[in-house]
Amino acid sequence: MLFQDTYKTISEPVEAIFRDRGSKFLAYAYPVSSDSDIKPIVAKLKAEHPKANHHCWAIRLSIDRSVFRVNDDGEPSGTAGRPILNTLLSKDITNTLVVVVRYFGGTLLGVPGLINAYKTATEMALAEVRVIEKTINDIYTISFDYPQMNDVMRIIKDEQLQVLEQRSELNCTIQFSVRKTQVEVVMSKLNKLTGANVRYDYSG
Repeated sequence: MLFQDTYKTISEPVEAIFRDRGSKFLAYAYPVSSDSDIKPIVAKLKAEHPKANHHCWAIRLSIDRSVFRVNDDGEPSGTAGRPILNTLLSKDITNTLVVVVRYFGGTLLGVPGLINAYKTATEMALAEVRVIEKTINDIYTISFDYPQMNDVMRIIKDEQLQVLEQRSELNCTIQFSVRKTQVEVVMSKLNKLTGANVRYDYSG
C-alpha cells in the first residue's frame, strides 16, 4: 500500500437531530487535531445538556486513520461509540470527533435499535457538513552558504516547494514545506549540496 499524504476531514462543526420512538439523539461532529480535544468538547455538551441520559462519542485521528477511541457512556457495550466510529470509517473521515447526546423517551429501543439510532444520527450530522481533503506536509530548514543560493533555489523551484521563511546573509537559512511523498527525492537533491545542513522541524 502506497503512503498517502492527504486525508479527509470535515470543514467545520455541525449538528443534527434524530428521533426514534420518543428518544432524541443530538449528533455533534467536530474537526479535531488530537484526543486532548475530547474532554473540553464533551464537558461543554454535558453542560449544555445536563438532563440528557447519555453523551456517547467516537474519535478517529492520524494521517493513516489508525488512531481511534469510543465511549458508550452507559449504553450497552458496542451500541453507541462503535456505530459512530463505523460511520466515520465508512466515509474514510479522520481527525473528527462525533458526540451523540441522547434523551431517553421512555421506550426501550433494544440493541439493534440503539445501533441504528447512533449510526443514523451520525450520518445525518456528516451529511450536513462539507468533507474536505487536506495535505500533510513536512517542514524543514536548510542552512547553507550564500554562494549556494542558486542551487538551493533551483531545487525549490523544480520541486515546487513552498518557502515559509527565508534569511539571506553570508550564512543563509530557508524554511520550506514539502509533501511527505516528495521528501525522499527532495532530501536526496539537497544532501548533495556540499556543506548544506537540512533539519526536520515538524509535520503539519
